[in-house]
Amino acid sequence: MQQPLAPNVWDVQQTSWSNNDMPPRECAREDSSVSNPRRCSQFTFRHLSQMASCIPSSPLRVVAHIDLDCFYAQVEMVRLGIAEDTPFAVQQWQGLIAVNYPARSYGIGRHCTITEAKKLCPKLITQHVATWREADGKWAYREDPQVATDKVCLDPYRSESRKILVLIKELLPHGLQRVEKASIDEVFLDLSAHVHAILLERFPELLSPQPHRDLSELLPLPPISDLDWQADTLVDAGDSDNKTLAILDPDWDDVAFYVASGIVRHLRSSIKEKLGYTCSAGIARNKLLSKLGSSYKKPNQQTVIRNRAVAHFLSGVKFTKIRNLGGKLGEQVSRAFNTDSIPDLLTVPIEQMKVKLGDETAIWLYNTLRGVDMSEVNPRIQIKSMLSAKSFRPTLTTIDQAVRWLRIFAADIFSRLVEEGVLEHRRHPKTINLHYRPLGGQARSRSCPIPQGRALDDGTLFDLAKTLLTHIVQDGNVWPCAGLSLSVGSFEDSVSAIVCEHNLLKT
Repeated sequence: MQQPLAPNVWDVQQTSWSNNDMPPRECAREDSSVSNPRRCSQFTFRHLSQMASCIPSSPLRVVAHIDLDCFYAQVEMVRLGIAEDTPFAVQQWQGLIAVNYPARSYGIGRHCTITEAKKLCPKLITQHVATWREADGKWAYREDPQVATDKVCLDPYRSESRKILVLIKELLPHGLQRVEKASIDEVFLDLSAHVHAILLERFPELLSPQPHRDLSELLPLPPISDLDWQADTLVDAGDSDNKTLAILDPDWDDVAFYVASGIVRHLRSSIKEKLGYTCSAGIARNKLLSKLGSSYKKPNQQTVIRNRAVAHFLSGVKFTKIRNLGGKLGEQVSRAFNTDSIPDLLTVPIEQMKVKLGDETAIWLYNTLRGVDMSEVNPRIQIKSMLSAKSFRPTLTTIDQAVRWLRIFAADIFSRLVEEGVLEHRRHPKTINLHYRPLGGQARSRSCPIPQGRALDDGTLFDLAKTLLTHIVQDGNVWPCAGLSLSVGSFEDSVSAIVCEHNLLKT
């Protein structure tokens, strides 16, 4: 059964919308108290139609980024029933890999050791990540994890991540959703088609123009004079004229963001209600801006960056905070122009950027600094390989020790293959590779094909890994062993999965 287009989007502030049909040709304002020199929207019927296809260049595009707050910490707190205001951190050996916001208020960060963190906050509660253990062959939470005998397991977080993704997809209407899992704790949503359907349902004046018109004709102005953004953080548009227009004189891009904010607010509240997790969100015209928006006000907030506010918003952001500019490229740009300020770089001509960075990088940087990003929200992004690895201190000295670890690696990889749909025959790897690193010696590896046409399980992966290990050992000079890794790759989609996806796209 088709789900409603936008749960809870309109029922909160429905009285702020006019129920009267607007005469499309006149582009008149229903509220004459608003002084407005414009008679029509700046957007055309063609721009509106582009929303239905989620075209990245559409000026009415709407993209959201949902980011779980301190995800690993939240998973453990929900599992253990720990109150949200309790200082809490997730431990891995003697370091921290996740710190919740109450603990951060004491100055605790992921750079802290357990000892340092306890000094800053004696009442800090910590939970070590689950581990695989050499003798057990299965993961568990343990009282005494040891780096020599245990291997970190992230399965609990992957499992909760899957639940969140499933819930998001269940809440969005089938055929209109475009969801990209960006990492274990974040997703992108292109809501353009979803919002487009809601706009047409709510505003019949936006339906296809009359026969005497063409798609290049301007849309009528929205028949509203105010938008109630509720608890959203609305990014300042900068100058006073823009502020007035944004609040009292919205155009269809503002209305689209408003609709999207209701959708995202519903998703976030459902994740909290059903699974117990808070998340932050950003809503903007592309992936670049929506990701910056989700981190703007954390935790448990959502930020809307309207088109008219982009320049002002970016003026306060260091470009090293932008994805792909936080590492070596960011350092290169900073050295080349002696600044980490976006306003400073906006004055640099693109030709000068090309000289110092090369044509391709310069063009990308030039657009990025101006909030331009045409990358698609891709629901079909799929991993190319899976790896399970362990460095040994002390080293391994016998083949039996290595075999016990191969059993763990096989189980670890298979648990992730289940997530990729191997049990439903949606995807399957075609090759397996064993990488072996002797202490002080030259690393070596062996690979072989994974038999196709029959069910794949952890036992099959384990048997193949043992065979590869036997070949490596036969080559000689392998002990002591300082590192092992097992990987699978060359993933292939099944024919049935391809046909199913094709049919879904057609709908």
